[in-house]
Amino acid sequence: MPEQGTAPVAIDMEGWVCPMPLRDSPNIVMGHGGGGAMSGELIEHLFLPAFGSAAHAEMGDSAVVTLGGARLAFSTDSFVVKPLVFPGGTIGELAVNGTVNDLAMAGARPMVLSTAFILEEGTALADIARIAQAVGTAALAAGVQLVTGDTKVVDAGHGDGIYLNTAGIGLVDPGVDIRPQRAAPGDVVLVSGDIGVHGVAVLSCRAGLEFGTTVLSDTAALHGLVAAMLATGADVHVLRDPTRGGVAASLNEIARAAKVGVALDERQLPVPDGVRDACGLLGLDPMYVANEGKLLAFVAPEDADRVLAAMREHPLGAQAAAIGRCVDEHPGMVVARTALGGTRVVDLPAGEQLPRIC
Repeated sequence: MPEQGTAPVAIDMEGWVCPMPLRDSPNIVMGHGGGGAMSGELIEHLFLPAFGSAAHAEMGDSAVVTLGGARLAFSTDSFVVKPLVFPGGTIGELAVNGTVNDLAMAGARPMVLSTAFILEEGTALADIARIAQAVGTAALAAGVQLVTGDTKVVDAGHGDGIYLNTAGIGLVDPGVDIRPQRAAPGDVVLVSGDIGVHGVAVLSCRAGLEFGTTVLSDTAALHGLVAAMLATGADVHVLRDPTRGGVAASLNEIARAAKVGVALDERQLPVPDGVRDACGLLGLDPMYVANEGKLLAFVAPEDADRVLAAMREHPLGAQAAAIGRCVDEHPGMVVARTALGGTRVVDLPAGEQLPRIC
């Protein structure tokens, strides 16, 4: 409030961007890019009607199509993380690993990627070289080839140095059928390790925030872990990498797609101390914080133990845990049992707690 005797302060509502904006905004706001309810509404009410019958029915992170007798997974993703370099990685590793993981979540073996760089005028060539090298190193580590690409330059002040887009193609073996609609009552919900790490790592280098300990991003390519899980012969129904919106958003999307309920036990969620402390300081919920090297799996109950054992034998699944089950009750909803013995609804976030994390 202005001090007594001073002129009223004019508030420019048109230029006001709220981290949890109103859902009926006539303009794009940051919440539309958060992977939550606003992102879903944008797709459902703007893009799908505009695309018409040209749109693929499922519109997931990765589509499985049959071409020339081969089952192929295809995915594309854009990366606008800020800053470009963060503890544990850069936008380069993120771009490769993110698309590799989208393919892996369909049970595919990633084969080839495209890369497109959108560069801001005035960005140092040394910075671009560092990111390009990170892309190449991550692709070699993941065993994928970079086969095509593009470069564009935008005016100074109209970008954040570097934006990256990657698209990828992978091969899906016969008999593999992994998609959200296959989640079924009785399925055990598994997570491959500590949650919330990437979001906190990126947040830690914004605005001089320090949490007393260094939290490194978990960015990693997960297709090797997926291959180990499938090699058990288990019936893996659903895989999802909980990026934007975190574990909460991914579980809600799966529950709604399959029309099942999900019952979690919060005591079983692997939240490292650094993430718990940072979230407690900032009033964040670790279940809504992004991950870039973790996966969720819905597995038939009779197969859950051997899949969990296989995950724990892999370096990227050593901290894997069973965190809940699919249930007949409350279809389309995620409900968590708290450490105090109560229950709470874990809803789909409207926007995103931490924007620009991937």
